[in-house]
Amino acid sequence: DQRFQTLIALMLSSQTRDTTTALAMTSLQTSLPPPYGFTLEGILAVQPETLNTLIHTVGFHNNKTRYIKSTALLLKSNFNSDIPDTIEGLISLPGVGPKMAYLCMSAAWGRDEGIGVDVHVHRITNLWGWHRTGGPEETRKVLEAWLPRERWHEINGLLVGFGQTVCLPVGRRCGECTLSARGLCPGAVAQKETVVKRKRAKVEKGEEVKEEVEDVVVVKEEDG
Repeated sequence: DQRFQTLIALMLSSQTRDTTTALAMTSLQTSLPPPYGFTLEGILAVQPETLNTLIHTVGFHNNKTRYIKSTALLLKSNFNSDIPDTIEGLISLPGVGPKMAYLCMSAAWGRDEGIGVDVHVHRITNLWGWHRTGGPEETRKVLEAWLPRERWHEINGLLVGFGQTVCLPVGRRCGECTLSARGLCPGAVAQKETVVKRKRAKVEKGEEVKEEVEDVVVVKEEDG
C-alpha cells in the first residue's frame, strides 16, 4: 500500500503545490470507506464521482481522476496489483511521465535511476547558468552527466520547494534569497534607486516657504 500511495501522491502532485497535494492525500486516507480504505482495491471500488470530490483541490482533478482509475485497473491486471518496478513500466501508466517515474522509482523502490526534472528544476538550473537547455528531459540528461548520483534524489525536492516559495516563475523574491544576497545567483532580479523630486510648501513665521524634497524609490527590474 505504501508504494501504491506513493504513486498516487506523485500523480496528484503534477502542477499542484505540495501543501495542496498533502490535503488531497489526507482526504483519501481518511475518507475512502472500509473495508479497503486507501488501497488499490479501495480505488478500484470507489465511484469516479466520489474520487473526484476527494481530490478536487488539486489541479486538473478531472483528468487525474480518470488517470488514477485507469492506472488502478492496469496495476490489477498487468502488474500483479503492485506498481511497476521499471521506468518503462511506470511511464506506461496513464498520466505518468519521465519525471514522475524517476521520482517514484526513488521513493517507492529506493532506486535512483534518474533525476526527476520538472519545470522548477529546469527553470532554476538554467537561471543559475548551470546549462542552457530547451526542456526538462534535456535538463535531466545534462544534470545526470555531472551531478553525483547520491544527489539525484534530493535535488528535485530542494528546487521544487524553492521554486514554489522564493524563486517564483513570476515575481521572484530575490530579496529573500540567500544566494542573491551573497551575489551567487546570476539571474537575481536587479534593483535600482530612483530619486523622485517633489516640491512642498510650509509656513514659517507667517510666510509660505517652498522647499524641495527628495524621495528614494526602489524599483525592481526583472529580465524576461
